[in-house]
Amino acid sequence: MSQKPKFEKQMERLQWIVDELEKGDLALEKSVLLYKEGQILAAACREQLEKARLAVAVRDDSGLSAFPEASGSDMIHDEENDDDA
Repeated sequence: MSQKPKFEKQMERLQWIVDELEKGDLALEKSVLLYKEGQILAAACREQLEKARLAVAVRDDSGLSAFPEASGSDMIHDEENDDDA
């Protein structure tokens, strides 16, 4: 049985925390604990994403350069193209 990679597990947990907090029916103490856990998970996920971004490089004429970041409009355009498939 294959396990999900650490990043995906953290993102699933973070999404669950967000969903629980958005319901608004938790006790204050529980909400604060979940919020703190969410902050820790979000920071860990951001760090992993940054490491992955730095690991991905594109070769150009002058050597290795950082992978270009997609803008919001690029991402929307890509999602629209996915619907056409």
